[in-house]
Amino acid sequence: MGLPILEKAGVCSQIAFTRYLQSGRKLGPDPQLWLQDARFAGVPVRVYRPRAPSAGLRAGAIFFHGGGWLYCSIDSHEKICRYIARESESVVVSVGYRLAPENKYPAAYEDCLNATIHFMKNIEHYGVDAARIIVCGDSAGGNLAAAVSQTLAGGSDLPKLRAQILIYPGLQAVDFNLPSYQQNQGVPLLIRKHAAFFALQYLNGDALHMQEVLEGSHIPPDMRLKYRKWVSPDNIPEKFKARGYKPHKPREFKAEVFEKVKRLCEPNLCPLLVEDAVVQQLPESFILTCEYDVLRDDGLLYKKRLEDNGVRVTWYHLEDGFHGIIGLHDYRGLSFPAGKRGLDRIVKFIKGL
Repeated sequence: MGLPILEKAGVCSQIAFTRYLQSGRKLGPDPQLWLQDARFAGVPVRVYRPRAPSAGLRAGAIFFHGGGWLYCSIDSHEKICRYIARESESVVVSVGYRLAPENKYPAAYEDCLNATIHFMKNIEHYGVDAARIIVCGDSAGGNLAAAVSQTLAGGSDLPKLRAQILIYPGLQAVDFNLPSYQQNQGVPLLIRKHAAFFALQYLNGDALHMQEVLEGSHIPPDMRLKYRKWVSPDNIPEKFKARGYKPHKPREFKAEVFEKVKRLCEPNLCPLLVEDAVVQQLPESFILTCEYDVLRDDGLLYKKRLEDNGVRVTWYHLEDGFHGIIGLHDYRGLSFPAGKRGLDRIVKFIKGL
């Protein structure tokens, strides 16, 4: 979360300092890719196109980076996007959406949606097959990909999405006491309290009610009952509860907190809460989860909802993975084999479409 001493000294905010640390280094040209910075509907993007000639039109993947809606950028996820474009021989568009807390919800979602629609309307300029357009994202970017996919489901004036790729996505803010949140509450790179902190910063530009949200006192009993069919430990396979899970009873409901955070229940922010009629229209899906990740169960719950509604799901679980591991497949001399395994599975999925 940065260094509090810098904030107290008036040097810079914790958020600004962490952004600096995570900004990513500029990479040189890629002999296998053409890179182009552009704006789609006013939103900054970077387009990655394979240099090698193609016999036909390519798949096109719109990528939304993670970082809790507060951090990271096109540059921070450059290696991931280059890898996917090179190895899958597809066109990748990385979206530089506006960040919170300066730009609160739904700014990031709107930027991602508008950039995607622009791409869909102009795919002939990029040699992309209208029948193979994919939305993709990691962490908060997985959240944004799921929300964009839901919005575009059932639309008739645009090409239909071929698939969505959700990499350890955060999909709900109703229950921060699911098994994975308990088991991995102190595991880097995303600890439990920061998951709530990020959601609230994106929603309101502050995290004033973080403790109440973590305890579960921000959701009215009737809504909690409604969401229980979608967000419940009962829907998590038993094998994922073996490692230190205790059922949690939410604290007493606080209406004044709900008033401040009630938009957390909007599907564009928490896609797991969308109605079945929308889920049934979603495209084929790839979901990657990691065992040592607070967001593991968000992915497992969404997998179940998709499958229950007849959507084809390819699920890949990294038993030795933790949150953010995809970005560490090749990081400043360090490499985590699980991260590369996950990326290779994503590439395999894209090539199979």
